[in-house]
Amino acid sequence: MRIGVLGAGQLGRMLALAGYPLAKDFVFYDMSGSPSAGLGETIVDRDGKYLDDFLSRVDRVTYEFEHLPVEVAEELAKHKPVHPCPRALQVCQNRVAEKTLFGQLGIPTPEWKVADSADSLKAAAEELGCPVVAKSITEGYDGKGQAVLKSPDQADDAWDMIGHPQVIVEKFVNFSREVSIIAVRAEDGDVAFYPIAENTHHEGILRYSIAPAPGLQAHVQKDAERYIKALLNELNYVGVLTLELFETPEGLVANEMAPRVHNSGHWSIEGAMTSQFENHIRAVSGHPLGSVEPRGLSCMINIIGEHGDIERILELPYAHVHLYNKGERAGRKLGHVNILADSYKELVWRVRTCAQFLPGCPEFKSSLTAKG
Repeated sequence: MRIGVLGAGQLGRMLALAGYPLAKDFVFYDMSGSPSAGLGETIVDRDGKYLDDFLSRVDRVTYEFEHLPVEVAEELAKHKPVHPCPRALQVCQNRVAEKTLFGQLGIPTPEWKVADSADSLKAAAEELGCPVVAKSITEGYDGKGQAVLKSPDQADDAWDMIGHPQVIVEKFVNFSREVSIIAVRAEDGDVAFYPIAENTHHEGILRYSIAPAPGLQAHVQKDAERYIKALLNELNYVGVLTLELFETPEGLVANEMAPRVHNSGHWSIEGAMTSQFENHIRAVSGHPLGSVEPRGLSCMINIIGEHGDIERILELPYAHVHLYNKGERAGRKLGHVNILADSYKELVWRVRTCAQFLPGCPEFKSSLTAKG
């Protein structure tokens, strides 16, 4: 089976690496002009001239990045199966559509309003009560297109900084930690849920993911599974879906969803019986899903900006290095390291040992370290 992937970055690369043992071939369709997958066949097409050529080379289509033209996915879906469905793209590209869908499905969200000017942003901040987070309705990811307002008087500066014609304004959530759940749905409707991961961000970029999340009450996992299953079924979704959440004393609050394999699921490559990448390939290919059981305790560390001392990390018997074959640049995701352990105490020690070889890597902080 030939699988076409819209996008040609590191997520597409890891999808292909998971698909080759299942005898899949891959064709990447890149609209950015700067593909980095580094394997398979890549069609670079910034102007949309080679879509028919791409279609002729593939049996099924998926995507590794949600910020691509919905109309391209819709056109492809007229001719070949496209998983996940184009509607999932449509919802994820518009934060108002996303929050509205969450509300319709009974998934808790922060209070929110829409603003289309600095004045209406100020009014929304006053009505919701600061602090609030203003986010561009479209095109935002990895902390881009966002601003925190601690006072309504900051509305003018926030509006200018975000630079979008519309923003969604959300009341700040008093959360204890950020978590995410990844689920996969097969063509026959079978659904599997990975354990919730605890995520630590620094300057808007994910730096650490621990799975299974420590100290998690059983009902919290069940609540997350119920919310993401509602999304999967509503969208008639096939493939991996990610739901980012805030854990609060009152329960989970949804932040956003991503219709693809996700950075907070990279731990699953070594840390689960079947990785998120393999399960996505299984799902979009029409195969049965693999087991999502964890193999122990895991922490994923993102390599950002500089590669650091990879040779020293490779000497660590519990560390698994994944490099994306990218050049160094501030803020760029260059790879990740998966750390495995038998206990959370051992995991903390191993993560800290590894992180010292990564320049600029923020101190490892989590619910584990907060407990002393």
